[in-house]
Amino acid sequence: MKVTLSPRALMSLLANGPKAMDVLETALGMGLLDALEPGPASLGELAARFGVRPLRLYKFLDCLESLGVVERSEPGDDITTATYRAVPGLRDAVTAVVGPGAVERDRDRYPWRRLHGRLAGSLRGEVSMSDDDFAWPPKTDEQTADFERSMAVGLGPVIETVHRNADRLWPDRRRLLDVGGGDGTLAAHVLDDAPGLRADVYNLPAVAPLVAATRARTGHADRLGFVGGDFFAEPLPTGYDAMAFVRVLHDWPNDVARRLVEKAYAALEPGGLLVICEEFRTPDRLAMQFFWSYFLIGVDSCVSRLREVEFYTGLLKEVGFDRVAVLPGGWEVVCAYKPVAGV
Repeated sequence: MKVTLSPRALMSLLANGPKAMDVLETALGMGLLDALEPGPASLGELAARFGVRPLRLYKFLDCLESLGVVERSEPGDDITTATYRAVPGLRDAVTAVVGPGAVERDRDRYPWRRLHGRLAGSLRGEVSMSDDDFAWPPKTDEQTADFERSMAVGLGPVIETVHRNADRLWPDRRRLLDVGGGDGTLAAHVLDDAPGLRADVYNLPAVAPLVAATRARTGHADRLGFVGGDFFAEPLPTGYDAMAFVRVLHDWPNDVARRLVEKAYAALEPGGLLVICEEFRTPDRLAMQFFWSYFLIGVDSCVSRLREVEFYTGLLKEVGFDRVAVLPGGWEVVCAYKPVAGV
């Protein structure tokens, strides 16, 4: 049975956040999570396997249980017979947060400490991020490149979903334009699954060297291209039968998101596919977005608005797309098609 923590218990965990992260990092580094996830494993077996003292391990496992990530069964007085099992997916989740190349490690590079302890002043507009701290949109080539590198770190759920649904998305597509497609990481993964497709990344000119590096690294020399431009200042390029907005639209107000979808509709060929993938708003995703919600309190120019998936399905229909569908995955993908005249 799933137990929801009381507000008081949750406050205790939050107050001890650094200690909780230390426990998780230690469990990952020791390999303890590898033993707990298949479970059940007894305390005595775990202590012998990892060469640790049973009573100390019991308290360590209490820490993990308090976080809601480990389940315990303790049949008697002998603590060595207590058995433990991690909740499914725990190791992958901890790796995503504290492992090498983790999203949260990348986020910690940003100057969030400028706001720390000064949030009330920031809410009143007295404390803000300067353009040197975080400019939105990025104002220099260096800022643009740094932002796109950071965004590539968090693409895992998108890559998983697009890969899972590749047979439905790409079998009859010839040319894909990934609008605001970062350094080309996602486009390269799409090309792995769709040998008949060519993909171009549409982004600010400063991103071109990053896409070139991805092209060289992934071996798609003839199929991964780059088109420089500014989707605010000009129409989207034509000649594509598929377009994608991935982690783009949530950064802008509703009217801007609508305008970009309208530009995609105008540019797509009849029968063309539009793909939208965002962190559609759920309690879990709002929690995983906590860093950006906090950090961007000091940035008025960036909306970072997690919307429910229904916003996008409704918008696509209003603009004129049909066959709107939501495909499953780590982050759902919304897809829709531009009608063919007379069909």
